[in-house]
Amino acid sequence: MSDDGWGELILRSTRVITPEGTRAASVAVSGGKITAVLAHDAEMPAGARLEDFGDDVLLPGLVDTHVHVNDPGRTEWEGFWTATRAAAAGGITTLVDMPLNSLPPTTTVDHLRTKKDVARSKAHIDVGFWGGALPDNVKDLRPLHDAGVFGFKAFLSPSGVDEFPELDQEQLALSLAEIAGFDGLLIVHAEDPHHLAAAPQKSGQKYADFLASRPRDAEDTAIASLIAQAKRLNARVHVLHLSSSDALPLIAAAKAEGVRITVETCPHYLTLTAEEVPDGASEFKCCPPIREAANQDLLWQALADGTIDCVVTDHSPSTADLKTDDFATAWGGISGLQLSLSAVWTEARRRGYGLEDVVRWMSSRTARLVGLDDRKGAIAVGHDADFAVLAPDETFTVDPAALQHRNRVTAYAGRTLHGVVRSTWLRGERIVADGEFADPIGQLLSRQP
Repeated sequence: MSDDGWGELILRSTRVITPEGTRAASVAVSGGKITAVLAHDAEMPAGARLEDFGDDVLLPGLVDTHVHVNDPGRTEWEGFWTATRAAAAGGITTLVDMPLNSLPPTTTVDHLRTKKDVARSKAHIDVGFWGGALPDNVKDLRPLHDAGVFGFKAFLSPSGVDEFPELDQEQLALSLAEIAGFDGLLIVHAEDPHHLAAAPQKSGQKYADFLASRPRDAEDTAIASLIAQAKRLNARVHVLHLSSSDALPLIAAAKAEGVRITVETCPHYLTLTAEEVPDGASEFKCCPPIREAANQDLLWQALADGTIDCVVTDHSPSTADLKTDDFATAWGGISGLQLSLSAVWTEARRRGYGLEDVVRWMSSRTARLVGLDDRKGAIAVGHDADFAVLAPDETFTVDPAALQHRNRVTAYAGRTLHGVVRSTWLRGERIVADGEFADPIGQLLSRQP
């Protein structure tokens, strides 16, 4: 600790992204917190250590609120050790784990305790947890809320795993009424099962057939019903992984009316297009699906105007054998943790957006979504000293062998991306630099009362 107590570590860059904009600055850190944001040439406190990043960009660590870690129970798919290493390598310092694909799912307080016991010693970054809303666990929702989950995940169509069934409209109303009673947050996989059932279902390698099986109107109808329920109950709801641009007018109108709705999309919807998916390449399969380039353009416009609030990975890995070349039966999920910042930045810069926009979409607004914006998502005094150091103009070609995910299947293989993450810092400690990892120091986070 330095003599005056406010700066045991100084991080300096000519480009520091702060809530007020990008500027040359020196960021003082003490006790794992940001204690001052000073002029670039500020005098060093006595005894402080200086890390000067030159022209590399110092940005707040990203907050990814949609990650399937699958641990325990399906740890051959992913685990806290590998997922949090991949996140750290990509500049993510906080993630919130989804309640399904692990066994047991996070649908009771006991199951939450099991999950925490597994995560505690393996987390390279800070980790929080979503609870799950199932047809038969309305009684468990308030206890889970009181135990610190950040909200509740529900499906309106089959989830893909038997232990996490979807809610019908009556069950959705019951769960949402309970959650609204304590002003909790319901986050929803919004695809209507009736529209999915009516769509043509073909097995085989053609991506066009898979795309036809998950039509946009399935998303649009489910989102319309969710908006109606949220409006009726004055409830807080969040639309997960929006891919259908056709739903954007509904969402914009609901927001204008004061409906308490937020919306996310994902890097794969913003950077990949249906037209480029090769037949049989199920590393591109996810639900809802990657849609056409014209649809993607509208998603970017909605991010720019605020109709879409934030960008998260929906990292949903599986073992490689489940990614068969039959789109109908292959596991649906994109592994994106390590590459999300670079992928989004590559497309954002091409479209004329800046890193400040990317930070807003992937750090400050995600922190706000889960109520962590008083300590995460900004380089500001009093916040946790969580940072990513990015060389935004450098490029790299994605090599699956270089990924930290447990199963190195990626839709980005062979792509050249802008933005090399030089190092990642958690509460003032460097947790990864140039591919070298420190021992895990991540903490388990709970919703702020």
